[in-house]
Amino acid sequence: MPMKHWTVQDAASLYGIREWGNGYFGINAKGHLEITPTKDDSLSCDVYEIVQHLKKKGIRTPVNLRFPQVLAHRVIEVNEAFRHAIIEFGYEGGYQGVYPVKTNQTKEVVEEIIRAGNKYHYGLEAGSKPELMIALSLDLHPEALVLCNGYKDESFIRMALLARKAGRKVVITVEKMTELPLILKVAKELKVEPLIGLRAKLNAQGSGKWETSAGDHAKFGLTTREILDAIEVLEKRDLLDSVIELHFHIGSQITDIRKIKSAMKEATRIYAKLRKLGVPIRYLNVGGGLGVDYDGSKTTFSSSMNYTISEYAADVVYTTKDICAQEQVPMPDLLSESGRAIVAYHEVVVVDIIGLIDTTHTKYTVALTGNEPQILKELAYTRDNISIKNFAEMYHDAITQKDELLTLFNLGYLGLEDRSKGETLFWEVCRKLSRILGSKSLKYVPEEFQDLNKSLADKLIANFSIFQSMPDHWAIEQLFPVMPIHRLKEKPGLSATLCDITCDSDGKMEKFIDLKDVRDEIPFHEPRGGESYYVAFFLTGAYQDILGMRHNLFGAPNEAHIMVHEDDTFKIQHIVKGDTVDHVLRSVHYDPDVLIAGPQTKRKPTAKGDAAEALRALLTEERKLHTYLEI
Repeated sequence: MPMKHWTVQDAASLYGIREWGNGYFGINAKGHLEITPTKDDSLSCDVYEIVQHLKKKGIRTPVNLRFPQVLAHRVIEVNEAFRHAIIEFGYEGGYQGVYPVKTNQTKEVVEEIIRAGNKYHYGLEAGSKPELMIALSLDLHPEALVLCNGYKDESFIRMALLARKAGRKVVITVEKMTELPLILKVAKELKVEPLIGLRAKLNAQGSGKWETSAGDHAKFGLTTREILDAIEVLEKRDLLDSVIELHFHIGSQITDIRKIKSAMKEATRIYAKLRKLGVPIRYLNVGGGLGVDYDGSKTTFSSSMNYTISEYAADVVYTTKDICAQEQVPMPDLLSESGRAIVAYHEVVVVDIIGLIDTTHTKYTVALTGNEPQILKELAYTRDNISIKNFAEMYHDAITQKDELLTLFNLGYLGLEDRSKGETLFWEVCRKLSRILGSKSLKYVPEEFQDLNKSLADKLIANFSIFQSMPDHWAIEQLFPVMPIHRLKEKPGLSATLCDITCDSDGKMEKFIDLKDVRDEIPFHEPRGGESYYVAFFLTGAYQDILGMRHNLFGAPNEAHIMVHEDDTFKIQHIVKGDTVDHVLRSVHYDPDVLIAGPQTKRKPTAKGDAAEALRALLTEERKLHTYLEI
């Protein structure tokens, strides 16, 4: 039977792009990655061609590609989902979105979200004084809210209240009871009535990696007793009308829709009881947590979610209406602080592969002459005779033989050449075993062999820093989709993991998305000499930019903002050059001029003067360049 021809459909299935791509990413007829920023097939472009275009302009990888149209589409999608739900269920309140600036503070990102959200009265959430300064600097819709969350000092509160006095709709969320007297003190001093939100500490919890963010021991929020105490304080000051918002948050990346429903029921009950106490709350803020399906499995796994944006909006709207009807109170205007769901898809990190670590000696085979030590003959026998009938026994023999090989070497009975041949023979056994385990005639793979492919995986060296570009993968084992951006009409021949160029053993990627499980390796193509091989990481737009760290002094990579036009064309809207060597040195308090001068300037000239001068010239040139390898 002839071998099936590899197609781009096969590549799409292999990398799961139809599932996690969410309509934004696909593969075109050339076998290149394609982006469709509005999910409209008439508006798409070739990502590989973008990278090649940038390369001609001197913008090398690693490069962060940003697609503002994706941001706009996400804003529209969330707002329209709530609009449809409000119409469907006859909800009597409204909806406004609020973008939490902490998710990605990049100027162009925030500005595009506000531009796209203007007609929806889209607002901003600030969790620090710098973020509040960003929010106040932007031309928001007059009805848009600026929410001040997180812990606050007097100057933070003063900034918010002065903005309120100047006519901005700035709401200060009370996170702990000690903030309320400070808010009232400054408000009285400035002669302005504050707009106050109360964050409730719910019993309901989220799901996924951040499920412990809520509950009794949550970092933020007021208990029921504290909410009642706050209401009593405000009522005595005749400021009950200043409480316009009830807020809750049960964690980021909520994977299970049932958790959202549970939280909505509890929060809406609290809202209703407060309304009955005479508190004129206008807004019910459901917080963040709207998830992103990083692996495309549509499950409750921590890198997925078992619901859609439409389901999320429908459940929030329906549950709120139902509880309000039961309690016979007015339906509030709904707020949500979706950040991850808005910005994750808009960024693609493209890196170049600069090397291959062949840990299993795939390019070598051993042919014995008959004069080798007995242990090598035994390993060769195992290699030549392992089959589907005896693979378990033979593999166990090979493990024992490898251990004996190393013992003999450590005792001085074997030379380096013998050890090298023995290790190569062992890996030959493993590769032959892998082919046996993949045979269709083998109905069951014993558990002890299920991790074999992991040990056989090659390592591709990628020109980037995982600590800078995907810190959450290192820190919390967040999974991100990864795949090549070209050669997708070719069947990949390598099973590999990725490692970065930092001098750190943690600088690696050995966990990959899969619809059914977490993969320990992923198929790639073998790099060809003289050709660039590009790999992309997806859904990195949330948190990764700001959390990225300069480990080994690898700085922020180059960045390009791309507008996609019809007829598969694009325009480079904006380029941000990555951190230079000069920049990262200054960030850790070094003066590059002093470093370049060096101690040799204090010495008398010697015969080595020419080399020292050449070194200074090289350092002077290198300080202008970005921090990654020029391959």
